[in-house]
Amino acid sequence: MPLQFNPVKLFAGSGSTALAKKIADAYGRELGDVVLSRFSDGEFQPHFNESVRGCDVFLIQSTHQPTDNLMELLMMTDAARRASSHYVNAVIPYFGLARQDRKDKPRVAISAKLVANLLVAAGINRIMTMDLHAAQIQGFFDIPVDHLDASIIFVPYIKSLGLGNLTIASPDMGGSYRARSFAKFFNAEVVICDKRRKRANEIESMTLIGDVTDQDIVLIDDICDTAGTLAKAAGLIMERGARSVRAVCTHPVLSGKAYETIENSALTELIVTDTIPLKHQSEKIRVLSTAELFAKAISNVNEHGSISQLFRVD
Repeated sequence: MPLQFNPVKLFAGSGSTALAKKIADAYGRELGDVVLSRFSDGEFQPHFNESVRGCDVFLIQSTHQPTDNLMELLMMTDAARRASSHYVNAVIPYFGLARQDRKDKPRVAISAKLVANLLVAAGINRIMTMDLHAAQIQGFFDIPVDHLDASIIFVPYIKSLGLGNLTIASPDMGGSYRARSFAKFFNAEVVICDKRRKRANEIESMTLIGDVTDQDIVLIDDICDTAGTLAKAAGLIMERGARSVRAVCTHPVLSGKAYETIENSALTELIVTDTIPLKHQSEKIRVLSTAELFAKAISNVNEHGSISQLFRVD
């Protein structure tokens, strides 16, 4: 019996409108019509202005701050379910609260698990996301999770730079696995910056493990928040004799004085994706689009194809 393909409809949350438009263009169709009505006290209500009955609905929304973005996704999901959609897929390019994935001290919430529970309770059938802060977060879900890897976007760009003495670096011990995985694409060495924090977003000290003399360094991380770690690592690396230092970060959270910190740092450039829209422009920040990758993943999911082929880097 031949496979049945349900009609596909793509809808954008207000936090990811620009990226959703690019994904829809790459997929070859228009975004669906959804309106967000707001009340004077800040309360809001999403409303689909077209039928989704029997459709495979893809809701595109990163859950970065403010938390309204997460709430909007949950409410869109509920609306789609109540409108008799066949299947609800949440495309979450940036999965917010992912750094709260465990109890690292007493009496704290495991917020990433809470968000997973909320998404499933709302009626989502499948999650599609990119570069989770911890890959183990996939285990918080009892529904399918397509965890896309931004390396397929970053590696060709790094290769195009023609860096002669490339070495990959991790800005902290926790990111060493990510750095080693990235280094395999170039058969490059890995160095690690071992940092000690006073508190969240404040570094007490940093030590470099490895030799960077006369090397072109590329720092690898999943999130760039205040940019303090990257700036300190870049300065330390240049002090140790590196020729240049760049950073690759999938999700440009860029809060506080991050833009100023990047501009004043030793970084040649910060390479990010469009999972979160930039608040400001900077000559040091280069944005690579994830739209084509997400569009291919959506197509493969709808046509019951393989997602694994999207992890191949040429």
